[in-house]
Amino acid sequence: MKLKWEAHGFKTPLARARGLGSLRSGLKEWVRLRVAAIASTILAFWFVWFVLQSVGMSHLEFVKYLAVPVNSIAMILFVITLFYHLVLGIREIMEDYIHSEWVKILALIFDYMFFSVSGVVCVFFVLKIAFSMGV
Repeated sequence: MKLKWEAHGFKTPLARARGLGSLRSGLKEWVRLRVAAIASTILAFWFVWFVLQSVGMSHLEFVKYLAVPVNSIAMILFVITLFYHLVLGIREIMEDYIHSEWVKILALIFDYMFFSVSGVVCVFFVLKIAFSMGV
């Protein structure tokens, strides 16, 4: 199967690139990916600090420590930004390297569904821990 952008025939590089979309169309996604990466990095530092603080705690002490509102909110933000960044990154890879349109669409649907459900489950359990401790 010949792809439009492959160098064959007498087409100029501009002729091969026409119809493939604007160069500006990916700017929003690029910015979103970078902002999610920065937010995930900042929250990852908090997560490492949180884990180091909880080393040696019993299960009940850890649950009480996670139930503190600041820790619960930070954990939820960490989960949301991490899964959002994960979805954006995997989508970028799929769009670049899967050339069959129907396979790409199925893979993207599975990607969105799997990681969205996984993120919601993580947030649900953090909220369950937070509310079970009477916060």
